[in-house]
Amino acid sequence: MSSILVTGELWNEIAPLLPMEVPRPKGGRPRVPDRKCLAGILFVLKSGIPWNDLPAEFGCGSGWTCWRRLERWTALGIWGELHHRLLNALGRLGEIDWSRAVVDSASIRAVFGGSTPGQTQPTEPNEAVNAIS
Repeated sequence: MSSILVTGELWNEIAPLLPMEVPRPKGGRPRVPDRKCLAGILFVLKSGIPWNDLPAEFGCGSGWTCWRRLERWTALGIWGELHHRLLNALGRLGEIDWSRAVVDSASIRAVFGGSTPGQTQPTEPNEAVNAIS
């Protein structure tokens, strides 16, 4: 599956961005290769399934393994550039379905209200209408 979602050409463009694997002095379980984790990440993001529902049969490790790798790449600042390159590659191939694109925004209340602007000065004198005059 990893060769379907992450082609050789795409992998050659992305691989230099990823950090080198550091060998563990105490051994342990072998690390899932980055290419397979990327394929798992792309599958989850494309299909919308929860991370823990990623089938182990795909060979991407568990969904949590892929999620932790994505978190690590994001913390290291790698995911932004990787995502940019993925979108550029898909755009060149005409594989982006813009009918499914979503623009999102967020509005956040200023906690302390920010600075209050001063009262606007009137441009001409205007007496208020009242019942006494």
